[in-house]
Amino acid sequence: MKREIIKTGDGSATIYLPEWNEHYHSKHGALQEAQHVFIESGLRHYLEKKAPERLNILEIGFGTGLNALLSYYEAQKGEVILDYTGVEAYPVSVEELESLDYAGLFPEDDAAEVFAKLHQNPWGRKTEISPLFCLQKQQMFFKDIKAQDYFDLIFFDAFGPRVQPELWTEEIFMRMCNSLRQDGVLVTYSAKGSVRRAMQAVGFLVERLPGPPGKREMLRATKKGER
Repeated sequence: MKREIIKTGDGSATIYLPEWNEHYHSKHGALQEAQHVFIESGLRHYLEKKAPERLNILEIGFGTGLNALLSYYEAQKGEVILDYTGVEAYPVSVEELESLDYAGLFPEDDAAEVFAKLHQNPWGRKTEISPLFCLQKQQMFFKDIKAQDYFDLIFFDAFGPRVQPELWTEEIFMRMCNSLRQDGVLVTYSAKGSVRRAMQAVGFLVERLPGPPGKREMLRATKKGER
């Protein structure tokens, strides 16, 4: 499948798949979307609510590593230690990562080194990127996730339900719910009605929140009570 690197509305880049008319990140702003949906509405929300010393994060769709890089720098603030698991069926190529130049979006002097470490870290091996951030990447399909009551926070960043509806079903969200601890949180850029109903059907308490630039709403789901 053909893949192109394009600039988004905030000047950051993303990967575009013409055959699907689908982007890895929002065409309105890759960095803004990641910051708004996954960091502000996900990670920071959880830290304000729970203030844990250690947090287990699962990213569904590790992709370009942008969400992981943002999370790494959130961890360096010293409020929490992050154990970050990124699941991806089809890893992004080295050439694409170089073209995206995400390290150039960050003011930190070590951004290029950190970004390289995130992607050079072998699949299936848990590695300490810093004393406050550990990473394990798993090359697998989302339907094969079998974790139980382990994660505190899920970044659900799969391709959209328009092009891959099989990734947004009750079966997948049941796996997500099972993998979360009580009061665990899942955030996603999608606000589609069928997605919200699938989440609710497996026991999530679902909130509609203001979306990032270019999107009116997004969803945040919390695991509550007995299903």
